Amino acid sequence: MVAEQWNAGLNTTLEEEDKEIYDLVQREKWRQYSCLELIASENFTSQAVMEANGSALTNKYSEGLPGARYYGGNEYVDQIENLCRKRALEAFHLTPEQWGVNVQPYSGSTANFSALTALLAPHDRIMGLDLPSGGHLTHGYATAKKKVSSSAIYFESLPYQVDMKTGFIDYDKLEQNAALYRPKLIICGASAYARDWDYARLRKIADQHSAYLMADIAHISGLVAAQEANNPFEFCDVVTTTTHKTLRGPRAGLIFFRRAPKGEKNSDLEDRVNFAVFPSNQGGPHNNTIAAIAVALKQAAGPEFKQYARQVKANAIALAEALKSKGYKIVTDGTENHLVLWDLRPNALTGSKMEKICDYVNITLNKNAVHGDSSALVPGGVRLGTPALTSRGFKEADFEKVADFLDRAAKIAINVQKTTGKLIKDFVVALESNEDVKALRGEVEAFARSFAMPGFDPASVPESCRDH
Repeated sequence: MVAEQWNAGLNTTLEEEDKEIYDLVQREKWRQYSCLELIASENFTSQAVMEANGSALTNKYSEGLPGARYYGGNEYVDQIENLCRKRALEAFHLTPEQWGVNVQPYSGSTANFSALTALLAPHDRIMGLDLPSGGHLTHGYATAKKKVSSSAIYFESLPYQVDMKTGFIDYDKLEQNAALYRPKLIICGASAYARDWDYARLRKIADQHSAYLMADIAHISGLVAAQEANNPFEFCDVVTTTTHKTLRGPRAGLIFFRRAPKGEKNSDLEDRVNFAVFPSNQGGPHNNTIAAIAVALKQAAGPEFKQYARQVKANAIALAEALKSKGYKIVTDGTENHLVLWDLRPNALTGSKMEKICDYVNITLNKNAVHGDSSALVPGGVRLGTPALTSRGFKEADFEKVADFLDRAAKIAINVQKTTGKLIKDFVVALESNEDVKALRGEVEAFARSFAMPGFDPASVPESCRDH
């Protein structure tokens, strides 16, 4: 009788075991279905990926690498991780003779810090794109008063920037500063940059100082895999990525490292990367997530994914052009990838307020600094991405409709701001009772629900968990 009590809840459904969490999960599913998801770093993954990620593999500890674990019982986990590594190379058109990959990082941030740990000694010098220019926190971001990222705390960082007039990366200034700073590592990659990268130019600059070149392709990895973006593997020593953005997998990270014959520069890079991931920065890998990555990589290697990647780019161009046709300013005057940076400063509207009103009308996007902003706390623009809605089947004409919704939201925000002033708390209060906001939300929800939803059936969401 006692045994029946202590394990009684181990084979009940989530709905039976924890109705509170179950309802919140269902509400989130309905939100995703009813929303126009424009956050550039998000996507909707497949049912197969979610099944692998929610599998019994979550039970298994497997510190170490396939064939060299610190626990027993890993015969199937080893096969899964090896298959994931094989698929990672295949998805990015790499040979195992030239490249290896570690698939254990929990996220893109841990992948980046492990890569830095493998390549550098404490206080070595790095150069990455500055956060206000569209770079990522993990590329060495610091303010005048504080070292924000661990990459800035443990290494010496001199960021490079975009040209403040054009918004394009200033490669000439980067090269000049590198000649003075002599970095050990140059990082290329961004979280808010709408143009492709000149990896050949960056390789030349790195070679001038015997520096490593690392690409963080977290945002564009799906485009790179589909050969719809420039190829960093031709020029870089290390390439890192997340797996959940344009690659459309679960939330995790990968580290690719270049192989070299014994005695050459990168001959021991594999050992250094693997040691940096475990035991230096992580414990046991999440085997359920690695299995899900493997599923996503199999999908990414197929012809349908290439069509998807092309549509992502076409949709981003359509969105940018539609906003420009309405008189809005787009950073760099367009895009070459999956995202659009919308400069709202000419409209006397902050990115923070645009993000807030979009939340109220069921459009999700994020406020974002644009080049020339005086304060990162009051960003002058927003970042828009097309991967998630493209996964739902959106085409160019659909994104023109999305631009119409965004235009209406911006105009409502400008009108509301006239009566509330600059304080965002007053602005938010005014949104709550605004009839134009309510009307736009209804139209957005109806439009969003007219498209299919990857990964789950919206009809399965209980009526009680749907917004009315």
